[in-house]
Amino acid sequence: MLPEDSEKGRTLSARDQLLVVIDPVARRTDGESVRIAKDVLGAGAAIRVCLPEGPEDYAKALARRGARRPVVIGDDRALLRAVGALHRERELGSCAVSVVPVGAAHGLSRSLGVPPGAVAAARAVLEGAERRLDLLVDDSDGVVLGTLRIPPVVAAAGSTAMDGHPWLRTCQSFVRTLARPSSRVASAPGPGPARLRVEADGELVVDLDQPVEGVWLRPGADGLAEVEVRPSSVGAAAQALRVRARTITVSGADFHYRADAVVGGPVRTRTWAVRAGAWGLMLPR
Repeated sequence: MLPEDSEKGRTLSARDQLLVVIDPVARRTDGESVRIAKDVLGAGAAIRVCLPEGPEDYAKALARRGARRPVVIGDDRALLRAVGALHRERELGSCAVSVVPVGAAHGLSRSLGVPPGAVAAARAVLEGAERRLDLLVDDSDGVVLGTLRIPPVVAAAGSTAMDGHPWLRTCQSFVRTLARPSSRVASAPGPGPARLRVEADGELVVDLDQPVEGVWLRPGADGLAEVEVRPSSVGAAAQALRVRARTITVSGADFHYRADAVVGGPVRTRTWAVRAGAWGLMLPR
């Protein structure tokens, strides 16, 4: 991890001091956008740049940030690593996180209100305002910023297996551009119905005797999570069950789940709880 500091002896407030963490995948895949974001940030604040190579480097850099505001340049996984590290250090309440989306996967940051493009996102870091957002935290101390799905989509499990090895993902992507998928592969079915027990604030939503196509969780905006359960049906589509709750427990046979950009499991039971206003994100005013 190589630090670089643009301070020039000025007396600066905490808002004017940034710790810019540049994800290794962003550096390799779109160095030009990284350079643009760094130039915009450096023109408006004193920045210290860190170039982590792994999750441990993220944690160390954020733990040593001092009064600097953390800024992540990278994709959704980079944002998740930073928020997860700050959560484990119980530091989410003391700082606002910023992200400049660089990379192919930034649907999560877009859904949270971060503008696309290096220049617009970097200006939001400098000129925006902090917005406090709810967070889902599970009983293994994992965090969910956007949407969680059980079971995960088939494609997600393969991509997660590559997490931590960017060069493997790059090779996989290159091979896919050379190979023409057959019609059988293109029409491969998704996961079949699952048998899960879902409880919301201690109340039963669906039990093991009712197969479900999927369960979706998402933090809301008022301390309650939005829960949707879609029962499996034959013929006419079954009506989705929707509830709002502070605590959601899912149990059943070993199951996987996709939380934002990461697939977790297998587990037999997992509980997610809402933390209201647990983290702050810098967004345009």
